[in-house]
Amino acid sequence: MERNMFEPVFKDIFPFWENISDDDKEYICCNSRAFTYPKGTSVHDGDECSGVIFVRSGCLRVYIMSEEGKEITLYRLYDGDMCMLSASCVLKSITFDVFVSAEENSECCVISGPAFAAVSERNPNIKIFALETAVSRFSDVMWVMQQILFMSMDKRLAIFLSDEISRTGSDTVALTHEQIAKYIGSAREVVSRTLKYFAGEGIVEVTRRGVKILDKKRLRALTL
Repeated sequence: MERNMFEPVFKDIFPFWENISDDDKEYICCNSRAFTYPKGTSVHDGDECSGVIFVRSGCLRVYIMSEEGKEITLYRLYDGDMCMLSASCVLKSITFDVFVSAEENSECCVISGPAFAAVSERNPNIKIFALETAVSRFSDVMWVMQQILFMSMDKRLAIFLSDEISRTGSDTVALTHEQIAKYIGSAREVVSRTLKYFAGEGIVEVTRRGVKILDKKRLRALTL
């Protein structure tokens, strides 16, 4: 039953699928589960080995958290994306804890971390795939770190707002100041203060629905 459900999915997403044994295919499928995560729920809680997460629909947020509880969003996962950082037992070189939560109602396939690790030990191509998948995300992580360390707050916020309206196709970013602060690794008070400045300049309008972009040209100029 599990194989009939998962093999068509894994055949499309794993380049190594046709090169592993039938027993290993069966083992991976039997140790896979389909989950539906409601918006706002936790998918992966830090140091546990939740497994390899594949997003079939929805959106997941991957983030790190300081000891004080401050969150910094590393990247988001959309339809067809995969998270290897939630499988610490597969990538033992990953020594920091990441958290994953559902930003929207999301449907995912999750392969057991220990099962995926066991099969990867028998198949070097799987281990290479896991490493390449994780490394491909580090450019996103480094971009976030670069913004936090070297960019001014108004530029970081302008980049975030510009990316959001491009992604959603809407002139309104329907997020609270607290949510925006989590995405860009800042404090709610700082975000509110910067948005107040943007509003005073006629670039945005802050409403109950979120942040409405009034002047896209001037917003883009702040990102340069």
